[in-house]
Amino acid sequence: MLRLRGGPSLPPSLPAPAGPWGEAVPPFPPSQVQNDIDIYSLTVDSKVSSRFAHTVITSRVVNKADAVREATFQMELPKKAFITNFSMVIDGVTYPGNIKEKAAAQEQYSAAMARGESAGLVTATGRKTEQFQVSVSVAPAAKVTFELVYEELLARHLGVYELLLKVRPQQLVKHLQMDIHIFEPQGISFLETESTFMTNELAEALTTSQNKTKAHVRFKPTLSQQQKSPEKQDTVLDGNFIVRYDVDRPVSGGSIQIENGYFVHYFAPDSLSTMPKNVIFVIDKSGSMMGRKIKQTQEALIKILDDLSPHDQFNLISFSAEATKWKPLLVPASTENVNEAKSYATGIRAQGGTNINDAMLMAVQLLEKANREELLPAGSITLIILLTDGDPTAGETDPLKIQENVRKAVNGQHSLFCLGFGFDVSYAFLEKMALENGGLARRIYEDSDSALQLQDFYQEVANPLMMSVAFEYPSNAVESVTQDAFRVFFKGSELVVAGKLRDHSPDVLSAQVRGQLHGENITFVMESHVAEQEEMFRGPKYIFHSFMERLWAYLTIQQLLEQMWVNTSSRGPPGGHPRPQHLPRLFTGRAGTAGTGISWAGRLDATPSQPPSPSSPLPSFTCPQNTPAVPNTPAVPAPIQAPSVILPLPGQSVDQLCVDFRRPQELVNLLSDPDQGVEVTGHYETAKACFSWIEVTFENPQLQVHASPEHVVITRNRRNSAYKWKETLYSVMPGLKVTMDKAGLLLLSRPDRVTIGLLFWDGPGKGLRLLLQDTDRFSSHVSGTLGQFYQDVLWGPLDTADDRKRTLKVQGRDYSATRELKLDYQESPPGKEISCWSVEL
Repeated sequence: MLRLRGGPSLPPSLPAPAGPWGEAVPPFPPSQVQNDIDIYSLTVDSKVSSRFAHTVITSRVVNKADAVREATFQMELPKKAFITNFSMVIDGVTYPGNIKEKAAAQEQYSAAMARGESAGLVTATGRKTEQFQVSVSVAPAAKVTFELVYEELLARHLGVYELLLKVRPQQLVKHLQMDIHIFEPQGISFLETESTFMTNELAEALTTSQNKTKAHVRFKPTLSQQQKSPEKQDTVLDGNFIVRYDVDRPVSGGSIQIENGYFVHYFAPDSLSTMPKNVIFVIDKSGSMMGRKIKQTQEALIKILDDLSPHDQFNLISFSAEATKWKPLLVPASTENVNEAKSYATGIRAQGGTNINDAMLMAVQLLEKANREELLPAGSITLIILLTDGDPTAGETDPLKIQENVRKAVNGQHSLFCLGFGFDVSYAFLEKMALENGGLARRIYEDSDSALQLQDFYQEVANPLMMSVAFEYPSNAVESVTQDAFRVFFKGSELVVAGKLRDHSPDVLSAQVRGQLHGENITFVMESHVAEQEEMFRGPKYIFHSFMERLWAYLTIQQLLEQMWVNTSSRGPPGGHPRPQHLPRLFTGRAGTAGTGISWAGRLDATPSQPPSPSSPLPSFTCPQNTPAVPNTPAVPAPIQAPSVILPLPGQSVDQLCVDFRRPQELVNLLSDPDQGVEVTGHYETAKACFSWIEVTFENPQLQVHASPEHVVITRNRRNSAYKWKETLYSVMPGLKVTMDKAGLLLLSRPDRVTIGLLFWDGPGKGLRLLLQDTDRFSSHVSGTLGQFYQDVLWGPLDTADDRKRTLKVQGRDYSATRELKLDYQESPPGKEISCWSVEL
């Protein structure tokens, strides 16, 4: 518990509204902000030293009113982070805090609430964040500085580390600055930034510098850059700012880094070949899965089945009140078996109760039978993946008994991964069952991208590289270590062991990492020179020193909490958070000086409030049907439509070429340019006259953009990111910039390359649209249905009988072109009428 010490507080005032990211929010309409609580400075300083992030949020506010006002300091921080300090500075005096044990913290928090003091609570606010909030009373003209410090170890997922910062000041800030410093002794292999609020004006305030081992990202917007428009005082800053990166990796047993008597060992060899796996998918088809849930599960399962390797074996179990297996035995992931399984998955119908116990025991029995009959390939790994959205309601319904049954059946021989769909499921029950059986759990949030969440989870466990991994260090050098044995190591992840060196340890720290690969024992051996490592971390001035001791403590506490959780009862509220992600802490107290009174309280809670109930399913878009004319009604002129594609033709005197598809075709190779390293394909539904999806694939960087009427999905390194149309996006990675504005225009631009745009057009002729810019940069090797128009194009003379018609000759083929009015979808709906030469393909 943190507690401020000082004089008496002012009487409690009304609760203040809140807005994340360390801002002070006044309890008044936005129009009064400038006259009341004003944030005149807001800074974020994040130092990432060898994956360990130390972040300091500092907010300075002044009360411009002539009366006491209450402000709220509020911050969204990563769920895995530990708050290490919160303090306030009032008239130059700093009021720091203390930490107390959970029971005492809870007692004091309750007492503070009973006295009516302003209070704060840490609750879950999203998929990756929790919210810290403290309310304070501020005297007229008084200035208060809030400082929040938190730390986290950046975990590697699908080949990247991710630092997430929430940015939402809710008002213009005179001095707003973010600095992210990264120091990685192994070397930074790539670095990219992404923002959901960045505009072209704000992008000028973003700078990135990088060398082999260091990187610095700074964001420092001016007041005018923060404004939505010159006429409005509202800020555009509202969303996520993300930094992603990875490091260079040695072929040996990883990297050992040493600082101030502590060490950390990072192990993530990417050169190993993937082990074959035997996987059982256990799918809940109870009545509560009906509708969008079962459809998204089927969609994800079909794509996951496609990702199985021919060396893998698999089976499916679907369950409601009873469990049913697809095949009596595991089968190889051949093309024939995968296609048959996809058909089976498509036919799953949701109805009935939820018998998790029988389904799980059936899965284990399938694996055990295959093992007894020696049907499992040598050196393969066995996985069970359970997806459910509710509590057990049929068969054995006692969660403790189910966990006991599953634990005894698995007997340490298989890895269990549990996916909880939505907030009706007892996630605590699932997480404990997974942890007890060498796996982990993940909540799948009900949204339009639920299928992608399922696919991403599978990708994390799809490529096992080693089994039974154990780290060994000489006892004369190392006093203690964190967890040093792991059941499985998966591609794209990282195993981390931290430890404390003995006072008189040898000059060289040696380590061995043992494991099993394809049924054979494998050992990695490496050494690290203590003096050299110590010197490496003394140099950089901006690095947070003594971080390795804190990293060791961070891992130790997290693993102890996890072990405590496994050893406790699994019962809990359906929507409850599974286990404490933090040390339990309470922040409360009083501080006062002459004329200034502040009372405040807050805590970190292991049971966050449940998010709002899932919204009703998003309406899925379907292409407009061609409606037949009704007999005996006056003819109504057809409205002017937007064409399927508008092509700018370089070097031509004509304006633009409007292209529509009329011949039956589904999968269309729109354009391909090997010199540019880009390919664009689409699925066109001729009967409905629109694209159901358009996909852009780049060779460098290796990246795929899949656009559908529902959303845009960007896939890189097996990692999917989904964005809804008109959701602002600004992402910069080596060799590619991806932006999307409020109008929903997604632009993919590369230096000296053609810019490709994607748009979901809401005007007449609604649907997906493709845009091309800088088309003079296409190479002579461009091809495809649209790419052909960037080869040798010859225009014939105007038709003597109708000057609205002419012939277009492309690669020896003649197309009839007609001058027509069309809607330019490159303009905001309802669009702008243009006259263009129209061609039907």
